[in-house]
Amino acid sequence: MNWEKIKKSYYYKEPVEHILAPAIFDLKEYDILYENQNNLSHQVWQDFDTKYKKGFEFFKDLREFNKDKEVICLWFFKDRTDNSKNNAIELEGKNIIYSPNTFFITKSKNIKINDEGKQWPYRPVLQLDLSIKEYNKIIKMIG
Repeated sequence: MNWEKIKKSYYYKEPVEHILAPAIFDLKEYDILYENQNNLSHQVWQDFDTKYKKGFEFFKDLREFNKDKEVICLWFFKDRTDNSKNNAIELEGKNIIYSPNTFFITKSKNIKINDEGKQWPYRPVLQLDLSIKEYNKIIKMIG
C-alpha cells in the first residue's frame, strides 16, 4: 500500500492515536476499483489483491466493518452522489471525515457510526488487514 505517502499532518494523537490520510492512493486506480466495487471477482480487484498482497473485505456500509481486528484500517469509497455531511464516524468523541479515497487507521475500538440524518442506503468501505507490526512501522515512518 502507499503508506510512504502518509504525511505527518495526517497523523493525530488526540483524542487517541489515528491516521486520516486522503489521496494517498492513485486516483485513477481508485476510480477503477470504485467502478467495480459491486464485483470483487473483477480483474481489477484480482490485480489489486495480487499487487498489494493485503487481505481485505468490502462492506456496503460503514456499520458492517469488523471492530475485532487488531488494527482498524478503513479505506472510504464514498458514493459520488452523496452530498451529505461527512461526519459519519466518531472516534472517542471526535468526528472523522468520511471522504472518498481516504484511509482511516487506528488501534482504538471506540468507534461509533452516526446514522443521524442518514440519507444514503449505504456508505461503502474497504477494510484492510493491517497487523500491529505494520501499524507501528507506519507510525515510526511518519513520526
